[in-house]
Amino acid sequence: MTKIVLNVKGMTCGGCVKSIRNALAAHEGIAATEADLEKATVSIEFDPAKIQEATIRSTIEAAGFDIAA
Repeated sequence: MTKIVLNVKGMTCGGCVKSIRNALAAHEGIAATEADLEKATVSIEFDPAKIQEATIRSTIEAAGFDIAA
């Protein structure tokens, strides 16, 4: 498993967190997702043999959020 932490702009409430979790849960290979509204970060644990980081990033962006550099 691999873990990444992304800075995600636009998360303001629990609904935002749920949207991101649901979007990522639709993909095979996602083991865990944790969001911190205060820090504006999302930690994702995933299997790189099943899903690539680029797919994770594009999934979050497709859910309506921006990933900071």
